[in-house]
This record gives sequence, structure tokens and C-alpha cells, in this order.
Amino acid sequence: MTANEPRDRMAEAAREASQRADEGRSDPEPSLGTRLGQIGVLGWTMILPTLLGVFAGRWLDRTFGTGIFFSAPLLMLGAALGFWFSWRWMHHRL
Repeated sequence: MTANEPRDRMAEAAREASQRADEGRSDPEPSLGTRLGQIGVLGWTMILPTLLGVFAGRWLDRTFGTGIFFSAPLLMLGAALGFWFSWRWMHHRL
């Protein structure tokens, strides 16, 4: 071990810290308003297909007089689509 080795590690750590700071300035963290907007979009992305499935199922059940024969599967299908759309949206945004 030489006397210069601890200084080299310290210099390398300082360079890495400086590089991380430069990257943080060039790509800043989104604001609180942006984050809240993203949460709102994510919520509507999940809820809207679910509600559409419920409304379509209730309409079909009233039309054919089938109780909840269409409502339950369309609710589950809408929820599954909503979560899938949300998953894709989240991974597209990252």
C-alpha cells in the first residue's frame, strides 16, 4: 500500500460526487404539482376502465334481465385493464 492510494480513493470519490451533482442539476426532480398530477392520471387510468366495465355490465344485465351475469365479469375485466394500462403508463414514464 502506498501513501498515494488513500488520496486517490478520496479524489475518485470527490469526482463521483461532483458528477452526481452535475447530473442532478441537469435532470432535476419533478415538482410537487407534477407528482400530484401524475398520481391523478394514474388514478383515472385505473378507475375509468373499471367504471366503464360496471356501466356496460349493468346496461347488459338490465337489457337481458340477467341479474349480475355481465356486471361481475366486466367489472373484473375493467379492473384488470385499468391496472394493465397503469402498469404500462408507469413504466413508460420511467
